[in-house]
Amino acid sequence: MLQIFLVTIPFFALVAAGYVAARSRVLPLEAIPGLNAFVLFFALPCMLYRFGANTPIGQLLDGSVALVWGLCALLTVGAVVAFSRNERIGWNDASFGALVAAFPNTGFMGVPLLTAILGVQSAGPVIITIIFDMVLTSSLCIALSRLDAAGSHGAAQAMRKALAGVLRNPMPWAILLGALASAASYRLPGPVDRTIAMLGDAASPAALFTIGAVLARSAMLAHEARGHAPVRDVLPVVLVKLIAHPLLVCAVAWLARALGLPLGAPAMVALVLVAALPSASNVAMLAERFGADNGRIARIILWTTAAAFFTFPLVVGQAERLR
Repeated sequence: MLQIFLVTIPFFALVAAGYVAARSRVLPLEAIPGLNAFVLFFALPCMLYRFGANTPIGQLLDGSVALVWGLCALLTVGAVVAFSRNERIGWNDASFGALVAAFPNTGFMGVPLLTAILGVQSAGPVIITIIFDMVLTSSLCIALSRLDAAGSHGAAQAMRKALAGVLRNPMPWAILLGALASAASYRLPGPVDRTIAMLGDAASPAALFTIGAVLARSAMLAHEARGHAPVRDVLPVVLVKLIAHPLLVCAVAWLARALGLPLGAPAMVALVLVAALPSASNVAMLAERFGADNGRIARIILWTTAAAFFTFPLVVGQAERLR
């Protein structure tokens, strides 16, 4: 367990550094969008392209991984929407609560953290979860969020907008290009490859620092707009994200293996650890864009990120026994 903490502490320390920098205004809030843009449009796509290009194409097309992860995502979304809707929380807030419970911070935190713990062989399952959550989980929750007033027509329109947003996101394209390079055994020319490698190497520290800064900014702006969300609207979703979600993934993965699906133990471990990650920080920006209670979403993300410092190493220790 000590060895696990020694691996994970630097990752969470960088998140904390970004949070403190933004809260203390050492990093101006106006600079955070530029920092986020560097990570999203330059560093992370380069890192994901390299992982995709260096991962055997069979691992990137693992149907068993996609099936297990997808089923768990749908079950989590359905459960959170069902138990959180009430007279105070409508479809919009319930749907983004479900998204923040089912969508881990895989891109900014999961890829560098899991490859440090499990090695580069974990990249295939992790990339599959990124694609599924960005394309399907996000689109589904955004569509559900429109059911408050717009009906099914509004939900369909929202899903189209969500898919259009995915097409404008460089990360899926980087993964696709990496997968094509892997399938064709293509290698970039030397200077281009070194440039991509330099940007990719910058992704991990820059992304983790940016997570902290984005969380601080979201928390400050949401508090100014609406105040703190009540604990009863936050804590259940935090528990689902950090406890119920990884347990569900573990159970469904065991069931899939028992039914004869070709799901290897390393892939199973990677899926459980992805599920144990804190909530994705970009959900707060989506919630703000679609008029949901961004204060509640930001608080859930902040709590899961802080609590994951303790819970994630525990899950790693237990997941290692699954190998």
